[in-house]
Amino acid sequence: MNRRLLAVVLLTPFVLGACGTAKEAPVADKPTVAAEAVAEIKAGDEHNDTDVMFLQMLAYHQKQGLRMTTTAVERAQSPELKTLAQAIQATEKDELAMMQSWLEDWNASTEVDQAPSLHADHGGLPGTGEAEIKALTTVKAASFDTAFLNLFLAHQHQAMEMSKVELTGGKNGEAKKFAERVQESRQGEIQQMLKLMNG
Repeated sequence: MNRRLLAVVLLTPFVLGACGTAKEAPVADKPTVAAEAVAEIKAGDEHNDTDVMFLQMLAYHQKQGLRMTTTAVERAQSPELKTLAQAIQATEKDELAMMQSWLEDWNASTEVDQAPSLHADHGGLPGTGEAEIKALTTVKAASFDTAFLNLFLAHQHQAMEMSKVELTGGKNGEAKKFAERVQESRQGEIQQMLKLMNG
């Protein structure tokens, strides 16, 4: 089974788990974009500054997330947390490739080195601190899962806040659809992480 297909299989229960209802709808009733198709989606030329800002901020954000989930795959004590981290990695790598492709098509920078400045320039949305990310590599093994979950819960909530900005002010249809998918998938991940924290 290849990595992208694995991402679809692994993320299905996490997304469905966010439903909160007694009866979950069949997978067929919840159409999603397969992970293997994400990087091939084209956004078209029509866009505005909000679309560009959203993709730049979220791309930087996901690079941070990939660093954190890489650490979690190596250090998590819970097998369920390792599985979740692997699933998030697979999905976000494909999303990152897609976002970078769209930015290139729009002749916009794909490398954003000053995330705190970027956040401040566009509404002051908080970012995950470098010191917090590095701390995950040194925290005691027995405390890792709790430390990671606390940090990554906030991190994924930030992604949802970024997507709200795009849904409110963006112009590009595919970027707005992507923002909706970010809302749905991150909510599912947050619900799964809360279950792990309370389990």
